[in-house]
Amino acid sequence: MADIKTRDAVKGTIKTIDKATIASERMKSAYVGIKDKAEQGYYADESSATEYATDRISFAADRVKDEGIHQFNKQGQKAVKTTQNNIGKAKDKITDFKQSWAVKAAEQKAAQNMSEQHGLQIRHGAASRSAAPDVSQTAKSQLIKTRQQGQKMIKTTARNTEKAVKATAKGTVKTTEKGIKTAQATSKAAIKTTETSVKTAQVAAKASAKTAQKAAQAAKVTAKATAEATKATVRATIAAVKAIIAGTKALISALIAGGWIAVVIILIVVLLGCAVSLFGGGSGSNAYTPVSAEVEAYEPLIQKYAKQYGIPEYVELIKAVMMQESGGRGLDPMQAAEGSFNTRYPHEPNGIKDPEYSIECGVQELKAALISAEVENPIDMEHIKLALQGYNFGNGYISWAKTNYGGYSYANAVEFSTMQAARLGWDSYGDTQYPAHVLRYYPYGRAFTSGGNQAIVEVALTQLGNEGGQPYWSWYGFDGRVEWCACFVSWCADQCGYIESGIIPKFAGCVDGSNWFKGNGQWKDRNYEPQAGDIIFFNWEGDGETDHVGIVEKCENGVVYTVEGNSGDACRQKQYTVGSSSIYGYGVPAY
Repeated sequence: MADIKTRDAVKGTIKTIDKATIASERMKSAYVGIKDKAEQGYYADESSATEYATDRISFAADRVKDEGIHQFNKQGQKAVKTTQNNIGKAKDKITDFKQSWAVKAAEQKAAQNMSEQHGLQIRHGAASRSAAPDVSQTAKSQLIKTRQQGQKMIKTTARNTEKAVKATAKGTVKTTEKGIKTAQATSKAAIKTTETSVKTAQVAAKASAKTAQKAAQAAKVTAKATAEATKATVRATIAAVKAIIAGTKALISALIAGGWIAVVIILIVVLLGCAVSLFGGGSGSNAYTPVSAEVEAYEPLIQKYAKQYGIPEYVELIKAVMMQESGGRGLDPMQAAEGSFNTRYPHEPNGIKDPEYSIECGVQELKAALISAEVENPIDMEHIKLALQGYNFGNGYISWAKTNYGGYSYANAVEFSTMQAARLGWDSYGDTQYPAHVLRYYPYGRAFTSGGNQAIVEVALTQLGNEGGQPYWSWYGFDGRVEWCACFVSWCADQCGYIESGIIPKFAGCVDGSNWFKGNGQWKDRNYEPQAGDIIFFNWEGDGETDHVGIVEKCENGVVYTVEGNSGDACRQKQYTVGSSSIYGYGVPAY
């Protein structure tokens, strides 16, 4: 009976192993399917961004398949071996049982023989029945007991064998299930890896697209810059032509007025002015800007009163003043209401209500300024600047500037404005840059006006001796004192209008300032021979990074002269040899 149960258990184990093998084959088929799908994705678009991801999933699928087969074979072999060991143990127990059974049988037979012998003795009267024990009954009881023990042992052995086989089968199933779960986890990991690879490829594709887009945008910017440069060239040419026309008109006016000396002067001005307009290039702050159509419309009246008051050669200068004052708009285009020549209307801004009367008063006002400033001709620019600033401030400025400084400078214009504002209790007084503002509309201004680079030097020189850096750092926006050399340069630039016009950046850090000039292609190294108005950057520690900045006053005989803020916490003049190791480089503004 025990043999039959053992065979059934072994047969069940084999079935379990077969099921595990079938599960293995199914997993194998699943991984082959994954691989086929991956290969189909690969061959569908070999040049797509997912080619790399497809290779990865193919490789992962092969590994999953091989690993699954290996694990199932290993677990199956282990289960078979365990079952064989259990069967061998069961056989050993059965053999032991048989041997024990044979011994018991021999003992029973011996007992039986003994019992029979005792029976004979009893029958022959060898002993009394009441006196001798009942040997036959005892042997019989012992035999029954022995049989029962043998049956119990057989059942126990069979039960233990069956349990062992079931445990082995159950372990095999669990191992198989574990292998399946492991394979599923591996499959999920492979799929996740594939998804990650696909996403990575998509991100790479997007990045490539963005790079291409940036390149296209850069190309557009370049094209736009080229177009702007072309437009600037065209504008410069148009301006030159208009300057020629304006000069010609002035020449005709002078001829009509009969001033032959003026004719010669204007002819020279026209030739030089037009040459600079055509070949001088650039679009800096001194470039000629034609007056508006509204101003041009007043030219007959301007010529009339210029001739009447003896300054016919200054028609273009009068037009430039009107352009700055009003652009030719309003009833007081020369803004002459507050001047001494207005006797009809209130002395208040825009008080005059008759454009022609405004022109008449304005021409007389300008003539008085030209005489007071001792202007000799339309190209006497230094004296014209003094006269123009007097037209804006009043003639009192002209006599003050001549007495205290011998003439006009931007610095003394700032000083006079500050003084008058304080005396009158105003926030400001006049336009400290009035000459520069007017001369941009004057056809001959560019040929004979010194560059705008000198203005920032003049402003800086007025600040010599300042200690502590006030008002520079507070103007910049700091609540307390900071290292203020860059704030000083920015403040000086702002006084000249260079920050608003974009010529010089507003910066409080030297590195930021140098990077701005570098980024705008306006940078020179330390061996460059600078010009007045250039921004000089220093590198005291030799670490390749700038840590101080100033303004170039001039450069003569290999020596660079500077004006620097925060030099020992004060504004001071300094000097260095060209190419000095202390010099980091130069920002060269497009004045």
